[in-house]
Amino acid sequence: EGPTGPCSEVHFDGGSEKGCHNGRMIPPDDLTGQFRQELKSGEPSPIDGCHPNCDCERFVELWNLVFMQYYQDPTGNRTPLPAPSVDTGMGLERAMVILQGKNNIYETDLFVPIIDRVGQLTGKTYGAETETDYAMRVVVEHARAAAFLIGDGVVPGNEGRGYVLRRIIRRAIRYGRQLGLTGPFLTQVVEVTIPQFSGVYKELAENQGFIIRVITLEEERFAEAIQTGLPLLEDGFIPIRKLLLANSNLGTLDVTAIDAALMLEEIANIATHGTLEIVGEALKSNLPSGLESQRKFFSTLSDVETFVLYDTYGFPPELTAEIAKEHGLEVDLAGFEREMDAQKEQSRSSGSFSGGMDMQISYSELGVGSSEFVGYDLTQQDSKVAAILLGGISVDHATQGQPIEVVISQSPFYAEGGGQLGDRGSISGPNGVFTVEDTQSPVAGLIVQRGTVEQGEISVGDAITASVELARRLDSSRNHSGTHILHAALRSVLGAHVRQAGSFVAPERLRFDFSHVSALTRDELLSVQSLANEKVRGNLTITSHETSYSEAVREGALAFFGDRYGDVVRVVTMATQPHSTEDAFSVEVCGGTHVSATGQVGTLVVLGESSIGGGMRRIEAVTGRAAEELFVQQSDRLEALSQKLQTPVADLESRLDSFMQEDDDLRKQLEGFQKTSLRGEAEELLGQVQDVDGVKVVAGRTSAGSADGMREMGDFLKDKLGSVVLALAAVVDGNPILITMVTPDLVERGLHAGNIARDTAKVMGGGGGGRPEMAQAGGKQPEKVDEALSGVPDLVRQGLS
Repeated sequence: EGPTGPCSEVHFDGGSEKGCHNGRMIPPDDLTGQFRQELKSGEPSPIDGCHPNCDCERFVELWNLVFMQYYQDPTGNRTPLPAPSVDTGMGLERAMVILQGKNNIYETDLFVPIIDRVGQLTGKTYGAETETDYAMRVVVEHARAAAFLIGDGVVPGNEGRGYVLRRIIRRAIRYGRQLGLTGPFLTQVVEVTIPQFSGVYKELAENQGFIIRVITLEEERFAEAIQTGLPLLEDGFIPIRKLLLANSNLGTLDVTAIDAALMLEEIANIATHGTLEIVGEALKSNLPSGLESQRKFFSTLSDVETFVLYDTYGFPPELTAEIAKEHGLEVDLAGFEREMDAQKEQSRSSGSFSGGMDMQISYSELGVGSSEFVGYDLTQQDSKVAAILLGGISVDHATQGQPIEVVISQSPFYAEGGGQLGDRGSISGPNGVFTVEDTQSPVAGLIVQRGTVEQGEISVGDAITASVELARRLDSSRNHSGTHILHAALRSVLGAHVRQAGSFVAPERLRFDFSHVSALTRDELLSVQSLANEKVRGNLTITSHETSYSEAVREGALAFFGDRYGDVVRVVTMATQPHSTEDAFSVEVCGGTHVSATGQVGTLVVLGESSIGGGMRRIEAVTGRAAEELFVQQSDRLEALSQKLQTPVADLESRLDSFMQEDDDLRKQLEGFQKTSLRGEAEELLGQVQDVDGVKVVAGRTSAGSADGMREMGDFLKDKLGSVVLALAAVVDGNPILITMVTPDLVERGLHAGNIARDTAKVMGGGGGGRPEMAQAGGKQPEKVDEALSGVPDLVRQGLS
């Protein structure tokens, strides 16, 4: 379905020496006839000869002209397009191949320096082996794509363009590892890539520092994911599958075989017990019957395993699939997508709005046309009631106490949009007063005031006076202007890569989301705040005008957020001279309300900055009255603290340092007392050694307040007893903690601290595990600690048998 038409392809013949079939070519007419026969029969037929669509490198498609003259519907019917066109695609790189007499683009002077750099890093020679050439090409192409995307403001993330970029970078790293590169390397390839293209694409050079920084951080993140996720996959999930698959060749398996596989020491040592329990449950609950079904089941990594790798360790599913394929296994990627969709749906449903399409239909069917917004210039306006909605149904009038939605022909109320909350206020008519609690624009062009009839009644056709709550509007306008100032300050301090990703403008505060890959340092935050307030004190003139989108961009207006604009946009400028873009500090496409000069913002105070994931940061601030209230609150707190500590405000810091030092000294004294007390408990436990088939076993309670203290006790007992099995339990914050230790000589006899910890913790309603020599577990039932410890000798006896 879509525009279509005939095409004319232009191919360049590189010569018979580059082709196949000993240079023999199929005549074009014969080739066309053969293709038609294939279309008619639906069966491919062998082609005995070289031709333009051949996989060899003899022919290069230089140009493809598509004559767009029809629209094809889903049934295959074609109708002429109202405006036919020619879609012409001649790749620059294809032309380079021909003009430079090369076989492919990777041999052209645009790519050779980058290929050479990869060769230097890997010690490989391009052209020596097909597999090596392919991996080198992937690294080069992906490095180039990543540089361009980041230069255009895209940062790695988990959705949309950000996820595409993340996959590109990680695939390049993956192929780099195949070439033997185990450490960070992609930035070194990008450093050679940027000069090759920055002569035409200036943004590459302008943003080179940011591009390198983004790729460096992404390489570091991926290295962490590889370090934690790869052992779990290659030494945990895959061996389990292979073991079960091999066992299934001997006959059908049951859940006991899965339990046995999960208990293998080499597998248990890789993954946490909790993770193995999740996977074990998935295996056992979905285990099919029948030999063939089981073999297919065991040869496919489940959605659960793939999701755990991604959600817990950040290990990408496409990489899981690649590695699994190398081991002869498949991955249930469709199931993984369902898991992801379920998680997203759960996140959406937890805070979703209950309105729906039926409400939009109600608004569209009102038949009142569009509302005229006059609120840029006015905060009070005489108008008429055009429509009233009660519970989504159009009514003629509403009475006191009823929650309704009102549409008026001309409205001074700003409808929520561009991050700015909707206005509040009142609508007064001849028979009543309506309190406006919120203003929205549920469908394009329609302004809806939501609230409650406060007095009397209100009817369609009433002549009314609409009044915006002025103080609240001014606070919102200060914060919206403050958001523009903050945006410009961020770009000035951090770089032009900073792009708006969202904002929230309320009367009380502002929030601004932007692209940046690392946390701002304190110096950077102070610089941003200082520059913002410098522009506030400079009292720059704030003006606005409407123009076409293309003209706005030509003027230098920033238009990142939302990515969708109409033909006519509003441009807000902050400059020394009104409407001037030459000396402007900020020029942005914006539909929100603003103050008339930056000095009216008052003061801008940055509250903090944090990560919101996906290469995005969030900064929050207050202006005007809220900033003044913040100063008063902080001053009151300091004064109250000063009085409590009986110390002048100027000396508070040194007094607190003194208190902290005293606290540290007291804590060290307390730790010393605790160690002495625990040493005494440990010496008492020396008298409680049990002999289990010639093995010394100590299982007892302790008053230790942490696992570290219990481990110190265990080390003391091991030093005193030599060969021993230890099981120490304590109740910390109301929950049991268990530490088990087995000396190496007893591990060789078959004892396993992780198994003892796991089985002992089950008695207390918990779980855990660990290495053969030492393990830790927890429980939920402190009253069963003694019962759990009493079973340790039997567990040792079972382990020896």
